[in-house]
Formats: sequence, C-alpha cells, structure tokens
Amino acid sequence: MSTLSTADRMALIERNTAEVMGRDDLLTLLGTSTPIRHYIGFEISGKVHLGSGLVAMGKVRDFLDAGVDCHILLADWHTWINDKLGGDRDLIRRIATGYFTEAMKASLLAVGADPVRVHFVLGTDLYANNLDYWSTVIEVSRNTTLSRMLRSISILGREQSDSVDFAKLVYPAMQAADIFAQGINLAHAGTEQRKAHVIARDVATKIRTNRLTDLDGHTVKPAAVHHPLLLGLRKPPVWPLPEDVDPAALKMSKSDPSSAVFVHDDPDTIRRRVAKAFCPPGETRFNPVLNWFQQLVFGLGGAPVRVDRSQASGGPVTFDTYEDLAGAYGRGDLHPGDAKNALTAWLIDYLEPARGHFATPRVAAMLEEIESALSTRR
Repeated sequence: MSTLSTADRMALIERNTAEVMGRDDLLTLLGTSTPIRHYIGFEISGKVHLGSGLVAMGKVRDFLDAGVDCHILLADWHTWINDKLGGDRDLIRRIATGYFTEAMKASLLAVGADPVRVHFVLGTDLYANNLDYWSTVIEVSRNTTLSRMLRSISILGREQSDSVDFAKLVYPAMQAADIFAQGINLAHAGTEQRKAHVIARDVATKIRTNRLTDLDGHTVKPAAVHHPLLLGLRKPPVWPLPEDVDPAALKMSKSDPSSAVFVHDDPDTIRRRVAKAFCPPGETRFNPVLNWFQQLVFGLGGAPVRVDRSQASGGPVTFDTYEDLAGAYGRGDLHPGDAKNALTAWLIDYLEPARGHFATPRVAAMLEEIESALSTRR
C-alpha cells in the first residue's frame, strides 16, 4: 500500500499523459483501499523502439512509484490475428517470452524502474487459466455494434475501408476482455488504443462474467491512461504539414528502422539515425527532434539540458524547461545540428543500462533470433 497521499499518487499517474479517461472513477478508487491494478498490452511484432521502451515504461515507472500493481500483457494471440511474424504462433510465443520480455526489462532498467516489480503475462496463459475469458469476449461483442467494431480496427493499424478477415473484428473485443479477465482498473496504452478502452468502459456495467468490482463488490469502470505517441524521425510524405494532419499517422514505426531508435541500439547507430532526422530550422509545430526532447529528455526527468555549442554559435547553453528550448529553436537561437548532438549524447547515456542488459550472451542471442526472424519476412 502506498504511503503517498491520493493527490500525490494521482499526480504521478497522470504525469506526461495525453489523457486520463475516467479520472473521477480513478480518484474514487485511490481514496479507498482497493488495489490499483494496471496493464499495458503489446503485440509481438518487432524490435522495441523508444516509444514502447522509454515512453511507455516511463509511465510504468510512475505507476510503480504511485503504488500501482503493474502488468505487461505479451499479446501473442493479437499478434497472430494481426498477421505479424508470419503468423507463426510458436515463434510469436518464443519471441514474446524471450526477446520482448527482456527488451521491456532493459527499458525498465533504463528509466530507473525495477523489472522484478512488473508482472509479465503471456496472452495464451491468461486465456488458458481464465475459464470465463471467451465468454467475456462474447459478452463484450454482444454489447458492441458491428459498425463500432469496424471503426475500432484502426487499433490494428488498419482502416475500415481495408479488406480484412473476420478475425480482426474480434481484436477490439479481446482487448476489452483482457482488461476484465485480469481484473484491471487502470488500463494503459498510447493514444491510438483509445477506442478499445472506450468500449471497455461502455460495457463494464453490462457484462456478467469477469465483472470488475471494488473491495465492496460494487461494479466499477476501468480508468484508462493514454501516453502521447513519439514521432518518427523521417520527413512526412507531405511538407509543409497540413493543419488537420493526424499526428498518430506519423508515429515512430518499428517496421521502418530509419524512423526509429531501438532500446538496445549501439552509439554509432544512434548517432547515424539522429543525424539524419527531419529537423527543419525554426520549425516547432512538427519537429521529431524537439518532440523527442519533450517526451524523452524532459519527460523522463533529464532537465536541465546542456547544449555544447561552438563559440561562433553562442557557446554552451542550458535549458531548464522544454518551453525554453523550443522557444530558442523557434527564434533561430538553437541550430538543428546542435540540438541533434545534444539529443544524441543524452540517448547514448540514457540507454546504457539497456545495452548492458543485452550484452549478456543469453539475451544477445534473443536479439539475434528476432533480427533473423524479421529479415526472413521482409
């Protein structure tokens, strides 16, 4: 049980988030002795980039500090449904419990959290050990319209107009059922997963199996925390960017290595990727380098930030807040090259614990396995 006040716990939970859905419900639970159970689920679809590794695990660190019981769902069934890793279920499970678990542990180490305090749950095991799981999937489906499921398949990175097999329509219902089957009252994901959490909140009082309750037996709706998405490093397909563009469409992608940095990347790879990053002078509305400063450096507690510039460029300068750094960049007082160099140095230093974790032969072999699997499916 946390010794922090309800206000302090809530401040940790909602720090650096885009949205806390059901905030009042969560505040009520925090004011009782009901344990707060969290989960975030991941498809096992590739190597772990900084969005999943640092942004998401940075929030898990906050939850742990707030006395929350944290779980990571290794979503092997969802990976299979979404046609990842060639639909090879044995490979998916092996990568899930091997490389992916170790990559998340490495990420937790990088953000300063203790991986031992986080529970890793394989989807296959959850479903096998919960006899009511599939009846919960049906109950969620019975209380959700077909048109809504069709709108929700964007969760998979697909659009309603795409030609999809019927299994993909089950995906959002399974995501909601995952919450109830685990007894989760604090769901967590990036903003692109919002639709599944809306479904879970909407059906929470209607289902009969795996109903979510507080310690007094009252039915409750799960709260949901959404962290912002980390931008990819590449230039957008259309530039200048239209005013109505959806930032989620420009998020970092593990399928495009040039747009991402992975948690175990070596210093030279980090230098090369950041050096090539899209970073137009004076541009603050859409700038991946500034976005990484905001979400990673300042978001994870890296302030103040020192930028070592030549005397001709003004000499070394220190920024205490992201607003100060972005303001200097927008005025032209901070050169793109200097910003990239400072970001690169921070990333190399911050990711050292993750690289150290993957330096052990056992874990290094797991990285080699997924790289081999990905190379044969390109």
